[in-house]
Amino acid sequence: MKAPAETSSPYTLRGVVQLLGLSRHAVSKLIELGFVAPVKTPAGSWQFSFQDVVLLRSAHELRAARIPTRQILRSLRQLRSTLPAEMPLAGIRIKAEGDRVTVRSPHAHWEPDTGQLLLDLSVAPGKGSVSLLFSQQGQASAPADLDALFEQAEALEATSPQAAEAAYRQILDEEPTYAHAYLNLGFMLCEAGRCDEAADLYDQGVRHCGDDPLMHYNHAVALEGAGRIRDALASYEKALQLQPDLADAHKNAALLYAELGQKQLAIRHFSAFRRLQGKT
Repeated sequence: MKAPAETSSPYTLRGVVQLLGLSRHAVSKLIELGFVAPVKTPAGSWQFSFQDVVLLRSAHELRAARIPTRQILRSLRQLRSTLPAEMPLAGIRIKAEGDRVTVRSPHAHWEPDTGQLLLDLSVAPGKGSVSLLFSQQGQASAPADLDALFEQAEALEATSPQAAEAAYRQILDEEPTYAHAYLNLGFMLCEAGRCDEAADLYDQGVRHCGDDPLMHYNHAVALEGAGRIRDALASYEKALQLQPDLADAHKNAALLYAELGQKQLAIRHFSAFRRLQGKT
């Protein structure tokens, strides 16, 4: 689904890979399926919109919830074919409920594989539940006003980054377990060259969302940007303990170990990275 021509596309492929921990091959596969349609520059590089990043993150989190890759691709393909053209992608939430993939929009809640509508019951998500706006700790969702503030912050990133930053910080002041506010704000800070601040932010994120592999991965990227190589390696290793198939964590760790002259560890992580590349 193509974004409108006026939609900004601020993320590069490298930025998406760093932000989400997806492999380049996995991102390319989702583009090939037609579920995201980034803009291709005259130089041949991809530029991704905020909506593209939301959808790509959904696919990644479904994998983290142990939904089989084939089922994710089937669900995304089916959803892509049934979405009304006028529906704003920013209003879609894709998540795992047990072994099912479900979709929530402002007007409905359904299974993309079957088209079946689902009833919304006031039950906190279980341990395996994953949502773009749910903490990955498996707790109940943040209050609705914080969800709305989060969407506002995302929309402000391109036009008013200072306002976006203030909104993310407000969310975290009110709900310290709101994982995606850490992830988005930390990425913004790193993109602005404020890696030390991002690392400090992720320190807080790790304390409150310690079971989230992406939190540790992004923490490592920020630490690496701040020149704290050994701390970055520790965070990459923690991310891989939580999610051993996080390919880019293996790649980044391998490069850092090679830089430190620790050849055996570098080889081990490079081998894991190549093996995972062959599976995606």
